Amino acid sequence: MLTRAVVLRGLGFALIWWALAEGRSDSWGLGLATVAVAVATSLVLSPPGRGRFSLPGVLAFAGFFLVQSVRGGVLVARQALRRRPDLAPALIQLPTTLPPGPATVLLANTLNLLPGTVALDIEGKTLRVHVLDSRLPIAEEVAAVETRIARMFGISP
Repeated sequence: MLTRAVVLRGLGFALIWWALAEGRSDSWGLGLATVAVAVATSLVLSPPGRGRFSLPGVLAFAGFFLVQSVRGGVLVARQALRRRPDLAPALIQLPTTLPPGPATVLLANTLNLLPGTVALDIEGKTLRVHVLDSRLPIAEEVAAVETRIARMFGISP
């Protein structure tokens, strides 16, 4: 099980490095060291057998994230190009059904990467989020992200 985890994580981190280095072959000296440290760190933080990702869940999440990133980017760009931006920024608190740990941290980090939202704090089962426009259906959008993360982690709602 350990060998499989090392190989799969190594391939995953190598793919991420390749994308970050824009496919440049001259970056692999540092890249191999970085991948090795990333694999070792991931094995300490999330040992093999402690929970499995669902591959269909990961693929669905990746597609969902890409679509939401583009959609959010368009909304923020549209606001930025207006003569008078029509924003209603707010701090909101949202309940989460995800268990504490990696799934909740991924939820917060995902929200940070989507335009218009920044997760500020996780306290128990409550997520505090800053939003650019509180009139948007933020709770529903966060619930959609949460559902996909739960599927990816194989967590029942």
